[in-house]
Amino acid sequence: MHAKIQLSKEDIRKNKPARDEYLTKPKIPLILVLDNVTNSYNIGAFIRLADAFAIEKIIICGELTISDKKFKKASRNEAKWVCIEYSDSTTSSIQALSDKGYAVYSVELCHQSVDYSDVAYPSPCALVFGNERKGVSEAALQLSHQQIHIPMFGMGNSLNVSTAGAIVLAECANQIRKLPLAQQQN
Repeated sequence: MHAKIQLSKEDIRKNKPARDEYLTKPKIPLILVLDNVTNSYNIGAFIRLADAFAIEKIIICGELTISDKKFKKASRNEAKWVCIEYSDSTTSSIQALSDKGYAVYSVELCHQSVDYSDVAYPSPCALVFGNERKGVSEAALQLSHQQIHIPMFGMGNSLNVSTAGAIVLAECANQIRKLPLAQQQN
């Protein structure tokens, strides 16, 4: 008989901060901007990603028609650990971030976009993800410092927005985490 390989909940929690200290623990200076992302499951997935990587916040932009039940199921209650801001305007949110010194990257395949893995992400940084059908809005693209894309080597042309978010967020967050502490501060 083989010993169980999976970690228990207690094993997993061993390396985590206490719940009461997590909210005041410094987060990495990375913000996700959701440009009219409308699917509750996608928004919930982004919230889980934000919690997993301990990022600064998520800004959910546009008109929301979120099903509370779907949202809670997708985010698995991590929303209580993540700073979430709501905004009517993606462009005003991006402009405000730019004014505060954030480098803004829109994840969208376009003429000027570069491979996301070829970017040296600075701190502080913001990643913009677009609507499930329309992508990042033209106005948001114009305000971005750089457009980035995930190369596709199969027959498909795109990924689900939260899947793309997981890929790019992991790269960006890990790069920022490796910066000297003085460069991480915002």
